[in-house]
Amino acid sequence: MNYLIAFMLSFGIVVALIPPLKRAALRIGFVDKPRKDSARKIHRDPIPLTAGIAIFIGFVAVYLIFVRDTWAQSGAILGGGLLILLIGIVDDWYKTHGKEFPALPKFLVQISAAVLVYASGIVFAGFENPLNGTYIVLPVWLSFLFTVMWIFGVTTVINFTDGMDGLAGGLSAISGGTLLVVALVMGQQGSAMMAVITVGVSVGYLLFNRPPAKVFMGDAGATFLGFILGVVALDGAFKQATMLSLFIPILALGVPILDNLRVVIARMMKGVPVYQADASQVHYRLLATGMKPVQVVSFLYLVNICFGLFSIVLLLAQ
Repeated sequence: MNYLIAFMLSFGIVVALIPPLKRAALRIGFVDKPRKDSARKIHRDPIPLTAGIAIFIGFVAVYLIFVRDTWAQSGAILGGGLLILLIGIVDDWYKTHGKEFPALPKFLVQISAAVLVYASGIVFAGFENPLNGTYIVLPVWLSFLFTVMWIFGVTTVINFTDGMDGLAGGLSAISGGTLLVVALVMGQQGSAMMAVITVGVSVGYLLFNRPPAKVFMGDAGATFLGFILGVVALDGAFKQATMLSLFIPILALGVPILDNLRVVIARMMKGVPVYQADASQVHYRLLATGMKPVQVVSFLYLVNICFGLFSIVLLLAQ
């Protein structure tokens, strides 16, 4: 019952906050303007960029009611999330004025948020040896590196996926739902609650972001959702991990991770900055084949659902 209440509350808060935030964005010009010379700007009218604020408030409010983490862990998750949100808002503000915010400050803030989570004790500590059943504890430096890079990586790939109406929000909801099932099966209530809140805020946002979108969450919202999904996986699926179950959270986030891993490798091979926006993501490539935006989004939903189901089967088969 608590999970259902948490879902409805987080959903309701986002739905209630988006309209007034939308009006405020239109008043101050905090909107994503269409550009005829960009393959990535496929909308025709200016779209408010304030939905990420509603997502953050909805998550934080319900988290404080239902999640019983230690003060250190709660402070790290919410404080790190706030850092991610604020730097995302700055980035979005630059974009509304036709400017690009430097990648370095954004990178440093996102890494700092991940370090906060590590310092609070939410870490990838090791995994079970499949040959003899003993638990292999990673060296501190390797645990630190994996934890920080995982959170930073998921934060980034969800943001990179936010290129079509309904895509990033829907993929976040599907991935959050998969991690919810994994956490419930593993008996991890805190992780399960964070996952269900993530699903709630994502679905609430989708009411306004489904094609044609009325609002965008911007970098602020997309990076915040990515940050939270990374934390949920660390706090749930990666705990007491066997060698096989290490693939579960990767599959749960299958479409964002695999597609953007391909994009990052391709950009590095071309000598192009990783953060440089382009139209190389799979959704743009599918759009270029003649598929309609709704068909592209639906197809990627289906692929991510299949990845999620496979990760659950993998969990149950252990």
